[in-house]
Amino acid sequence: MFHSDFPDVPAVDLPIHDAVLGAAEQYGDRAALVDGVTGETVSYARLAGAVRRVAAGLAEAGVRKGDVVALFSPNTIGYPMAFYGATRAGATVTTVSSLATPGELTGQLGDSGARWLITVSPFLPTAEQAAELLAAQGRPLAGIVVLDGAEGHRSLADLLAATGPVPEVAIDPGEDIAVLPYSSGTTGLPKGVMLTHRSIATNLAQCDALYRPAVGERVLAVLPFFHIYGLAALLNQPLRCGATVVVLPRFDLEQFCRTIEEQQVQALIVAPPIALALAKHPVVDRFDLSSVEYLLCAAAPLDPELAAACARRLGLPHLLQGYGMTELSPVSHVISPLDPDPAPGAVGRMLPSTELRVAALDGTGTDLGAGEPGELLIRGPQVMKGYFGRPSDTTAMIDDEGWLHTGDIGYVDDRGYLHIVDRVKELIKYKGYQVAPAELEAVLLTHPQIADAAVIGVPDAEGTECPKAFVVRIPGSRISAEEVSAFVAGQVAPYKKVRAVEFVESVPKSAAGKILRRELRAREAATR
Repeated sequence: MFHSDFPDVPAVDLPIHDAVLGAAEQYGDRAALVDGVTGETVSYARLAGAVRRVAAGLAEAGVRKGDVVALFSPNTIGYPMAFYGATRAGATVTTVSSLATPGELTGQLGDSGARWLITVSPFLPTAEQAAELLAAQGRPLAGIVVLDGAEGHRSLADLLAATGPVPEVAIDPGEDIAVLPYSSGTTGLPKGVMLTHRSIATNLAQCDALYRPAVGERVLAVLPFFHIYGLAALLNQPLRCGATVVVLPRFDLEQFCRTIEEQQVQALIVAPPIALALAKHPVVDRFDLSSVEYLLCAAAPLDPELAAACARRLGLPHLLQGYGMTELSPVSHVISPLDPDPAPGAVGRMLPSTELRVAALDGTGTDLGAGEPGELLIRGPQVMKGYFGRPSDTTAMIDDEGWLHTGDIGYVDDRGYLHIVDRVKELIKYKGYQVAPAELEAVLLTHPQIADAAVIGVPDAEGTECPKAFVVRIPGSRISAEEVSAFVAGQVAPYKKVRAVEFVESVPKSAAGKILRRELRAREAATR
């Protein structure tokens, strides 16, 4: 068993809004948020006041403790007002991908039991379609809030204008769910991950030993807030520490670089596709990025050569990496910006109050030592409470002794750095987004000309893992690869699209009927 080199930290029994914004009044007029497009600035005092007013407005509208509020929005300076306002009103927030289709949104709203939906006007058609589908199922929403305003709906301005009292809600940090993001775990369809106020607040405190933005440090936030990585690293931790979060709604390389130059951004928190663009794209040379002091990359594996190239382009000694998953609130390992000599290719050192086992892959579960690769098992206060409404999935993920079985394969070197050498084969990580093969297979099998299908991840020319479908046509069908791709694209978010199709006579399966994706991966590897 491996233990952290850092002293344990006590559990933080605070609601998430207090853990993050408890010192907001202390920071006063210091900038908490800056809109990277318009330049609008929100001070800490204004943010804290807005959160209280939003909580009062939501309570006035009828939000009560235990309600699930879905937040369906791109990154905006209003996002944290809505998020922390909802938790302060006693609600659990389920964050929804801004790329969700009406069907996907309906599924998450229904599965989470959401009663309220907060969105923005460009997303309102999708939101209203989902609301209609839910109503037809006998599960109508209590209301839709449109942050930037739409006729017939409450807006953020309406919530801020609420005159009622700020709700005083008794929250049990160890039991009550603060956030319900959706993750595929290691396999299967997306599931609601129950993260308590305590698990998130404690994980922030754990991170302090290795990563804590300085007061006033300017952090660029382009990773989506709906993803636990963006929520934790670009809202919770910077705002807790008095940093300034510069918000961009989406990634556009030219806008990204211009914002770094104009706002004198010091910290970049990114996923590998952004690191790739910074390393190779010629547009980067048009901007002065010398203000950047460090870049942290996580969410998917980062090629060591790419990391080195990106560091050279930015004039940094090295890039930082981190490791975690939604089910870990989300961090277990990270490389500190103050580390002068991190191990090349490592994803970090273990956070305080965290334990790690490396289990042999031969089925014995024997614990392995330094330098020996095996499945990573993690235990600590950041481990999720479980999957919402799925006790059997929870049991499969977390054993009786509290160890979370990550499905990732790695080893610890003799200096205590974690290295990932492989990961769960079932789950595809396309540019940092999780794509569940089972979800795409389910979509494919609804096509009348498809008899069977399997999906795996395969690398494209740039090394990005992309979904590829192996499709069995029904007898007599002449459906084309383009038609298959278009069929799936019409029903899923863009990052889930099938990007390659191969027609096969049969899909390899075990005697129990389980798809043998390892055989498809081996077959694919043999052709490369």
